[in-house]
Amino acid sequence: MIWSLLADAVVVVHFTFTTFVIFGGFLTWRWRWIALLHLPALAWGCWVEVSGAICPLTPLENHLRYLGGEAGYRGGFLAHYLVAVLYPPALTWRVQWVLAGLLLAINALAYGRLLARSPSR
Repeated sequence: MIWSLLADAVVVVHFTFTTFVIFGGFLTWRWRWIALLHLPALAWGCWVEVSGAICPLTPLENHLRYLGGEAGYRGGFLAHYLVAVLYPPALTWRVQWVLAGLLLAINALAYGRLLARSPSR
């Protein structure tokens, strides 16, 4: 049972990280230092999206589920948990690039507003 709970904890961390990658730029409006954490996370999220790589948290979750006697899953975290919500049924590399572009556009908006609000030096 402990392995299943740990796997569930990895899922919570993964969802939290994914949400931070998508919307973390908006946190910089209140706390500018968040950019030091968010920009590398954003770069990682874009790289995973366009390269087809799998985040290391996915194999960790699968391994913990295996130790807990559960079945893991193939593919990446987002494809497994969010495919019905975020991705169309026929995910192609073009769609992945569009999603990465959308990710960058959301954060360009967030950082653009932050820079526009910054006091002139």
